Amino acid sequence: MKKYYAESELIINPDGSIFHLHIKPEQLANKIILVGDPGRVALVASHFETKECEIESREFKTITGTYKGKRLTVVSTGIGCDNIDIVMNELDALANINFNTRYEKDHLRQLELVRIGTCGGLQPYTPVGTYICSEKSIGFDGLLNFYAGRNEVCDLKFEQAFINYMGWEGNVCIAHPYVIDADRELIDRIAQNDMVRGITIAAGGFFGPQGRELRIPLADTEQNEKIEKFEYKDYRITNFEMESSALAGLARLMGHKAMTVCMVIANRLIKEANTGYKNSIDGLIEKVLERI
Repeated sequence: MKKYYAESELIINPDGSIFHLHIKPEQLANKIILVGDPGRVALVASHFETKECEIESREFKTITGTYKGKRLTVVSTGIGCDNIDIVMNELDALANINFNTRYEKDHLRQLELVRIGTCGGLQPYTPVGTYICSEKSIGFDGLLNFYAGRNEVCDLKFEQAFINYMGWEGNVCIAHPYVIDADRELIDRIAQNDMVRGITIAAGGFFGPQGRELRIPLADTEQNEKIEKFEYKDYRITNFEMESSALAGLARLMGHKAMTVCMVIANRLIKEANTGYKNSIDGLIEKVLERI
């Protein structure tokens, strides 16, 4: 029996668009590029030959158009896994729920989602300017723990090894980390041979959760040093960012294909940063547009 989605659970605006994104079902392409910064939506769409629509609502900006014959939607998510929860659930609803009847559609419409972002490198081989594909993500955010099925899609042995290594077992103040793989076919297609394939920590904040200390002391002053040295089955943690785990995890639970690629704009190990990265991230955008 198909599930009915009540007005309080699936909020549809009077114009027929989804609540936060303000997109209508017919405005969504199957291939989707996600970016954090609303300003980066225009940069991605500047490569499009045609544009169907341009929509803005809060931090969410959307443009749907075509690139070399491919219909694409680019959406800004803002910062953090909490925003990814909104964006992913609303995109999935647009694709797989009938807005007229409020029932799930008979057949799954699978979306392909690639997030293009920025990150902090954690290894000597991830200097500023490196492109990193998040092969696996470690979610510090705890988001996936609220969804049924998380154990079936996560790498539980990797999770436990990391928790034991960090000494977090039994620490109720820390959200239980989860380890999730990005879609393998999408990784091979997008990353090819010119991106570092790494393990990404998706942190629940930019400062303390990523080991940055300003005026508030850190709970664990050795957190980043431990993270940089962690090894599991030849895996090393390559970078920090703030969205990849929720994207990969929710996509897996929903039946979509998703992955994250980032350009390193700061290397935490050697204390270097590039604040002028906005002029150089276009190279990564062009690669993704060609390969998605």
